[in-house]
Amino acid sequence: MRSGKALLFAIIIILVTSSCNKTGGRRMNQGEIHYNVQYEGHVTLMPKELMPKDLVVSFKDDNIIYELISPFGNSGITNLSNPAKEIYDTYLSLFTIKYFYASKPGELYPGFDAMRDMEIRKTSKSEVICGFNCKNAEVTFPFDRSKIYNIWYTDEIPVKNPNASTPFNQIDGVLLSFFFFIGRSEFHFEAQNIYRKEIPDKIFERKEKFKRVSKNDINKFINKMVSL
Repeated sequence: MRSGKALLFAIIIILVTSSCNKTGGRRMNQGEIHYNVQYEGHVTLMPKELMPKDLVVSFKDDNIIYELISPFGNSGITNLSNPAKEIYDTYLSLFTIKYFYASKPGELYPGFDAMRDMEIRKTSKSEVICGFNCKNAEVTFPFDRSKIYNIWYTDEIPVKNPNASTPFNQIDGVLLSFFFFIGRSEFHFEAQNIYRKEIPDKIFERKEKFKRVSKNDINKFINKMVSL
């Protein structure tokens, strides 16, 4: 009986610890974070198997890039922040379409109009995600202040202003559990793996072979992409 309970306890521990992995230790100055993606609220008509299943965030020093890519046709949205060169770009790929918009420093990335009037309240709650100590903030929107969204972030990954140009720009840490409203779609992200990795400087440079368009134009394409 005791051995059965011990086995059950061991299985639970394995499941819990394997759900989120970290390699490389704290204070890593470069690496990758892999998040799973959940869709809530409005869901597009596109089959779920064609929707992005992962968000990959690469960081090095104070540079950071978010890549939400679909397994179908290499389509997706990428946000790039390279403060030293004042690069705050949004890239959109959809089949043969390749567009980008260059935001000005401090300007909100395209696609986040639905999040403009949200309120963020930091709390004293804490949690450990992938071995990192995380702080909490509660997010509400004017259309329903009774509904609270929780986000979790850590200051143990040394990226300065990691949320610049995102709706969470006032959060002074790397987000490990959060959400985005993009167009009419609701995306939720939870970190699953965090590890140290050598990240080449070139991925934080402005991408080639993308046509530069206006913010209004790329907003239209983003809304079409997430509303297919």
